[in-house]
Amino acid sequence: MKITGFNVYQVDLPLHDGNYNWSDGKSVSVFDSTIVEIITDSGIRGVGEVCPLGSSYLPSYANGVRTGLAELCKDLIGCDPTEIGVLNELMDYKLKGHPYVKSPIDIACWDILGKVSKLPLCKLLGGLHGDTVQLYRAISRRSPKEMAENVLKYKSEGYRKFQLKVGGRIADDIARIREVRSVLEPSDFLVADANTGWMSHEAIKITNQVRDQDVYIEQPCATYDECLRVRAHTDLPMVLDEVVNDIESLLRVYRDKAADVVNLKISKFGGISKLKQARDLCVSLGLPMCIEDTWGSDIVTAAIISLAHSTPEKFRFSATDFNSYCTLHVAKGAPVRVNGAMSVTERPGLGVELDMNVVGQPCFVV
Repeated sequence: MKITGFNVYQVDLPLHDGNYNWSDGKSVSVFDSTIVEIITDSGIRGVGEVCPLGSSYLPSYANGVRTGLAELCKDLIGCDPTEIGVLNELMDYKLKGHPYVKSPIDIACWDILGKVSKLPLCKLLGGLHGDTVQLYRAISRRSPKEMAENVLKYKSEGYRKFQLKVGGRIADDIARIREVRSVLEPSDFLVADANTGWMSHEAIKITNQVRDQDVYIEQPCATYDECLRVRAHTDLPMVLDEVVNDIESLLRVYRDKAADVVNLKISKFGGISKLKQARDLCVSLGLPMCIEDTWGSDIVTAAIISLAHSTPEKFRFSATDFNSYCTLHVAKGAPVRVNGAMSVTERPGLGVELDMNVVGQPCFVV
């Protein structure tokens, strides 16, 4: 089997909640998603997706995805998409860095491998663990009262894990954590995610003020060393995200006992292949994880749930369902949330089919 071409699509993803706000006043109302369709000489096609969280979250942005794809895809014509390790080595040789550009290509190759083998992606990634994947709901940063109201709304939809967006003024963030925790049950999980928005002294003060609350603290500061300093001053469990982007950083977290949970994002690692390596390493090290991505719709969600559902349950802290946040669905057959949980499809590969009425014409073809 050989790759004969690529179709690259651009899709805007509006949100049910209108906008999504996080630390330092950052906000996005419409997400710019890129979909890659790999065409092969056998007639089998695979799809992948990547959607950066704007341009001010990580060193990635939507136009950069498409510029990178225009540079990289031409070098992959003639490759066998089922030889995913070989193809990843070539991508790393042809384009240094920029893992988020490579991510949708890698996802699409796994989709093709599943279709060729007639197996769902979850089986290729290790097999099914448990009946469903419990999801978390990210709560956009607003006033403490509004955030508590939103938590109750999503709790009524079956969610039991909540990621509270903080990273603002000290008094406001303390109030957000206390207000939201007060409306939750003891069995519910609450994570206060600062998304690098606190200085270390602010984070230390906040964690001391909420030490009596049942809450995880996620990525309080911008740098690893700052987060480690906060870690030394609190007994609250900590999650690290933005500073975990490859195997080396993951091993550093483990050696330093810097976190109790890590967030693994598909596009930060460069696709399913390298995310699976990180996932399997976390299982070997006994480190729980949240499996997710920066953003996306049906295709990204299918990839997340396949990875999460093939992860042993005791190491699966949570996963996310981006296609529940968006008003637009780009593909048919994607996993659907039921009472705060999702299950993988039994169809081959990702189990999804592009909805051409939604994605329209490619923005470019290679």
